[in-house]
Amino acid sequence: MYTAIVFLPLLGAIVAGLFGRIIGDRAAQIVTCSLLCISALLSGIALLTVPFGEPFKVPLATWIVSGSFEVDWALRIDALTVVMLVVVTWVSALVHIYSIGYMSHDASIARFMSYLSLFTFAMLMLVTADNFLQLFFGWEGVGVASYLLIGFWYEKASANNAAMKAFIVNRVGDFALILGIAAIFLVFDSVDFDTVFAAAPAFAEHQIALFGVTWSTLDLICILLFIGAMGKSAQLGLHTWLPDAMEGPTPVSALIHAATMVTAGVFLIARVSPIIEYAPVALAVIVLIGATTAFFAATVALTQNDIKRVIAYSTCSQLGYMFFALGVGAYAAAIFHLFTHAFFKALLFLAAGSVIHGMSNEQDMRRMGGIWRHMKFTYAMMWIGSLALVGVPFFAGFYSKDLILEAAFAAGGVGFYAFALGIAAAVMTAFYSGRLLFMTFHGKPRASEEVMHHVHESPLVMTIPLGLLAVGAVFAGYLGLPMVADDHAFWGGSIYLAEMERNIIYLAHYVPTWVVIAPIVAGFVGLGLAYVIYIQRTELADRLAERFRPLYQFSLNKWYFDELYDALFVRPARQAGTFLWRRVDAGIIDDYGPNGVAATALEGTKRVVKLQTGYIYHYAFVMLIGVAALVSWFLFVARG
Repeated sequence: MYTAIVFLPLLGAIVAGLFGRIIGDRAAQIVTCSLLCISALLSGIALLTVPFGEPFKVPLATWIVSGSFEVDWALRIDALTVVMLVVVTWVSALVHIYSIGYMSHDASIARFMSYLSLFTFAMLMLVTADNFLQLFFGWEGVGVASYLLIGFWYEKASANNAAMKAFIVNRVGDFALILGIAAIFLVFDSVDFDTVFAAAPAFAEHQIALFGVTWSTLDLICILLFIGAMGKSAQLGLHTWLPDAMEGPTPVSALIHAATMVTAGVFLIARVSPIIEYAPVALAVIVLIGATTAFFAATVALTQNDIKRVIAYSTCSQLGYMFFALGVGAYAAAIFHLFTHAFFKALLFLAAGSVIHGMSNEQDMRRMGGIWRHMKFTYAMMWIGSLALVGVPFFAGFYSKDLILEAAFAAGGVGFYAFALGIAAAVMTAFYSGRLLFMTFHGKPRASEEVMHHVHESPLVMTIPLGLLAVGAVFAGYLGLPMVADDHAFWGGSIYLAEMERNIIYLAHYVPTWVVIAPIVAGFVGLGLAYVIYIQRTELADRLAERFRPLYQFSLNKWYFDELYDALFVRPARQAGTFLWRRVDAGIIDDYGPNGVAATALEGTKRVVKLQTGYIYHYAFVMLIGVAALVSWFLFVARG
């Protein structure tokens, strides 16, 4: 069963990719969607049977054997794995079905469906990995597939640039991940999860000298692993690829930014929790980066006008919540939020796609407005997804996000920093969610009459997945409560669980009442402000933007990270490349290398050719000179 869950999407990718032109677009859609649905059904069965039990492995093959180094290919099945299997396959299956309607007019439907299934397979390989090398295989597979999906419309220069940007930025994080895996092998002499996790406590006080500096071994390893996670999960500093990835089709945005690629980093840190628990510096770094990312992304989402970019920065912010939950030791809460977030964020992206589809591919919210009567179902779905994101009782986000904030407060220390920024981000999350809803669906229509004339609800093949995701956005929080029960029996040892008196989730139940109420109040305050500014007093938005123009521009330009990186890395790299090309490659290597040798040979032959005059007395004169030179050499050199 578990082998089928992982490899059925690969089979679909192969059939659609290699034989799509033969079997046709409709058959490619049926094959890929059917196989994903079977995989999702089997994942659901696994979720009902695996938790509360002992982890086990499904061996597949021996992968690498080199001396004493041996790596097997096996599927690691435990509670953490099956939660991720459900998240990935369920959301992916619904995205596949939704794509039938959304991509119905595209010229490369079979190729698109193949890429979706390939991406899903790579993610499934990642979450079922039994060792670090196998995990890295899935990690890089996700990167390649995301490159193909983001740049799917390759005839657009912006899509190509976005794909390249995502690929390059992720290589920065991946390089750190490679170093972290190499360090694990150097220290533990193994890349097998069980072996490394069992040995980790013995290395809690171990130190290593590097570049003349003494480091805590586990802190160094875990920081390298976290940098790798930062790339995939778009944390502050390595986040710049995320908004540009919106150049891909909307189903790609839902798949990458809701349940799969961006959650890989969260999964990685949860998976290595038995190591990272003994790396206090790394945990503090994770809290700081995660909390700052949650705040940063929320401030940027406040002013974005592209409907997909608002939701993309929302994803970045919510990932920040997950990471600072991991940093304070609330691993179960982080995965719980990953689980609930997948449903309501996929719902928001696909609902945004429905709006774009209904408005003739318009994505700018400034050119929308007044469409709720034309798209009532999509409007309702967008409200459900937004309320779950805001954390309104009793939607899915209420259970998981509020628990993370309570855990951060209970942790104390750097957790207070995370709690404060988390509350601030909660207010902004509610505000930009309300802003998106009111600008998109309410007010006077700002689109042209022609566009408004064609506004329509999406077909059933698109709205049915929205309805199913809405069910998850409402009930996933309640259904996922066993993940954060005090006894932690659900996890069966698949993540690190502290003793009860040190367990952050247990301690979160005893925080002051105002801490519990604060996230709820923050949500309603944000929604209320959005209602006042975008419904009651619509002139306030422009007045506030003008009054606080520097802050507005700072947010609108995404804290100028792109400009900063362009000045620090892109332009110097381009200038260095131009210099090396013109001065070194062309000016030195070519001129004095191939071109120089060729020019010298050509010039020499031109001179030699001049001797070929055709006159016998010229040849006789040259022969006489040669004989004289030979005799002189014999008399004065050879004999002397």
